[in-house]
Amino acid sequence: MELVERLLDGDRRALARAITLTENEDPRAAELARAVFPHTGRARTLGVTGPPGAGKSTLVDGLTHLYRRSGRRVGVVAVDPTSPFTGGAILGDRIRMRRGSADPDVFIRSLATRGHVGGLSWHTGSVVRLLDAAGFDTVIIETVGAGQAEVEVMRYAETTIVVMVPGLGDEVQAIKAGILEIADVIAVNKADREGADSLVRELEMMLELGKRSRGGRSGEAWAVPVVKTVATTDEGMEDLFAAAERHREHLASTGELEAWR
Repeated sequence: MELVERLLDGDRRALARAITLTENEDPRAAELARAVFPHTGRARTLGVTGPPGAGKSTLVDGLTHLYRRSGRRVGVVAVDPTSPFTGGAILGDRIRMRRGSADPDVFIRSLATRGHVGGLSWHTGSVVRLLDAAGFDTVIIETVGAGQAEVEVMRYAETTIVVMVPGLGDEVQAIKAGILEIADVIAVNKADREGADSLVRELEMMLELGKRSRGGRSGEAWAVPVVKTVATTDEGMEDLFAAAERHREHLASTGELEAWR
């Protein structure tokens, strides 16, 4: 299958075509998925989730910049609401990913939810595997921002970053929905706003009360860090990047990374 060969060679147009076939559930998509599967399982995967208005896209743009600076090729799967007119994604996220969109070693693709709940698209996992097979060694998944039910991202992401912001009143709702239960790292974004420090303290208190381990066969629990960021100015972004990488090192050292894959 010529398309597969081109995709495995890193051809961006072949990758885009493969994703379109997958999203449109073309009959050739199943054969494509089987052909690329042996070439997957190498990419480092992150999920970024949180309520609408939290600045997730700007934060993803900042993380993409830092992974590129460390020599990684980055694929971004940005799940957007579905357009009622075209059935495709409303491309809001790509507008805010300015640095990554001009980089030949960054591939950004918007996917429409098309009625799928959980903050993702039906085809998120398949698209992550296509990016992996095409040589993108870091894949970042951004959820749609529905806020309440975005726990599905942890199925596809080694590290899940939950983004919170002061003043939105989402703290209690997020806790009710269990979104903090999936957090490996918490970013308090827009931390230049009033109430950021109190939100950090509140989150740290809740994490302390509800300590949990996401696995780790050695029994070593991961202490979820809370990092303050202002993604629009890159403030705190290096700290967030470092926290995410420490989490991956933790998974690797406890054997959880291999078990997860």
